[in-house]
Amino acid sequence: MLDNHSYDRRRFLRDAAVSAAAVSTAGLGAGALAAPAQAAPPAAASATAARRSRAVSFRWWGTSGWRIDIGDRTMLVDPYLSRYDTGLFTGRFKQDTPLEVKTEVIDPLVDRAENIFVTHTHWDHFNDVPYIAGRTGARVFGTLTAYHLGLAYGLPSGKLAPVKGGEVLDFGDYTVEVVSSLHSRNASWSMAFPGVRLSPPPKPETIADLPEGDTLAYQIRIAGGPAVFFMGASDLNERNLAGLAPDVAMVASAATTSTADYVPRLMAALDYPKVVVPVHWDNFETTLTNPPAVAESDRKRLDDLIAAVREVSPRSRVLLPEYHTAYHF
Repeated sequence: MLDNHSYDRRRFLRDAAVSAAAVSTAGLGAGALAAPAQAAPPAAASATAARRSRAVSFRWWGTSGWRIDIGDRTMLVDPYLSRYDTGLFTGRFKQDTPLEVKTEVIDPLVDRAENIFVTHTHWDHFNDVPYIAGRTGARVFGTLTAYHLGLAYGLPSGKLAPVKGGEVLDFGDYTVEVVSSLHSRNASWSMAFPGVRLSPPPKPETIADLPEGDTLAYQIRIAGGPAVFFMGASDLNERNLAGLAPDVAMVASAATTSTADYVPRLMAALDYPKVVVPVHWDNFETTLTNPPAVAESDRKRLDDLIAAVREVSPRSRVLLPEYHTAYHF
């Protein structure tokens, strides 16, 4: 198993670098950003201050949502904070559930954002994006469906950036590679609300008005820091992942067993990441309160995911995240 893996020189150097930096759960409080002690030599003090001014943290917001802070710059992935009841977790799913944006939940958590990256446009990924983009002035990256939905919500076209996969976007302190991906399948080998938007529709009113609209993944590579891969759904085209070799992978828990060999193919395609963080396993119709709520059926899928990662990628550390906690990789 381990002996059959291909650990080349690039992965050896990557593993050594990530091993040297502990995965921390400390928040970015005033102490973390304080100036170095006066006794430090000027050069060392300057270098330390520069590092602290670019302190990097990753905070999980449930489902596949993340806030990433790089110094005073903030980017978001699939920020869904409203988390209202559709009956999905109680067996009474209502496809005509009205869309709802809970500004009282969002506003205290989203003080700023320069970029928002959307994996796909189902409500549990896109619901809050138009409001957050309008409030912060963030640019929204996503599929052509995300672009047209953004227009339907009244966002300016200049703040909507359609991407397909293959783009490598340079933001100075970090780059983002866009990866064409696939949405997970339900037990009938289908999905809820398939389809795309080829032109701006009327403003969406129900969760059914937000179709999947094709699916993307993203790899963020931070200057002087880690490469981190983000998924929003549990399927993949492994050919599109070749060469990414992330240090950290945010891996969506499989919704069903309809996708063959999901974890083995994913781990191999990502070159067996040093850290694997399961996402999209929580009950996203409950509040963002720790410990995260998880349905019994989802608990088994989460346990199965963790066991599969440990079996096929024994060198990977599995980190189960909690809400709002700042992780430093």
